Amino acid sequence: MSRLPRPLAGSRWARLWRIVVMAAMFCSLCQSAFAQADDRAASLRDKYQSLTQQLAQNQFQRPLYLESQELPSALSGDIYGVVKYPFALVNDTLNHPTQGPANWCDVLILHLNIKYCHASTSANGTVLAVNIGKKTEESLSSSYRVQFNYHPAASTSDYFRVELSAATGPLSTKDYRIVLEAIPVGDNRTFIHLTYAYGYGTAGRLAMKAYLATIGSDKVGFSTTRDPSTNETQYIGGVRGLVERNTMRYYLAIEAYLGALSSPPNGRLDKRLTDWFSATEQYPRQLHEVSRADYMQMKHNEYQRQQSAQ
Repeated sequence: MSRLPRPLAGSRWARLWRIVVMAAMFCSLCQSAFAQADDRAASLRDKYQSLTQQLAQNQFQRPLYLESQELPSALSGDIYGVVKYPFALVNDTLNHPTQGPANWCDVLILHLNIKYCHASTSANGTVLAVNIGKKTEESLSSSYRVQFNYHPAASTSDYFRVELSAATGPLSTKDYRIVLEAIPVGDNRTFIHLTYAYGYGTAGRLAMKAYLATIGSDKVGFSTTRDPSTNETQYIGGVRGLVERNTMRYYLAIEAYLGALSSPPNGRLDKRLTDWFSATEQYPRQLHEVSRADYMQMKHNEYQRQQSAQ
């Protein structure tokens, strides 16, 4: 009986064997990724079904549900909402491997505190250089730069997930995450889930306490609680109110960006800015900060600045 040749090191059989093993490992990883995407899509569909009543009737006057969480050293806000745009459009706009990062920069710059955003790609992946600062106009040198890694985590015919993450931020904040996932829900509508979260250390905790004790003392979020002394319902304040306001600002930025895509290219910026500001003014108790004229002027200047790497 003849023997099969042994796959000696350096031989053609050894190289072929390595290729077979690597291909099997790759297929296994692909199957695992697809299974994970299927599980997440199913979970998001279940969430959509469970929120039917809240999406139909709520304080926001739009199909939206918001929740937040405060942990000893971390904050998170989650918004679930329905946008009136086809899933394919939302996916191709915000989860595109090449155009997605630049589109995200155009989304993020709508937020008052985002002063600059520029996307770049290297062998190590795609990074968004984001400057965070005051709610008024300022130089980049006065703001703080955060490097977000851009990661399109999943993309199938009925589910996508994109993740932006940064290890560090200003004032000892850390572990920043902006995560968007979505599924189609029929009639050219898309159900999206946005998460905005970050952690903080001692310096960050002290800075937030100082802010909330001074200029942020009258700021509130969207969730409500009952005052045990008066039995009256009131909006939450503190750090949960802080994270809810910012989560809402990012969600409204996504809505405004998608809504401007149907406008002529030279009119999209003004459309985005106008729609974002108008949407925030629907919730003046939580989100009003500056006048429309000041916002428009500041954002036009910041948008021009972000057209080149700085």
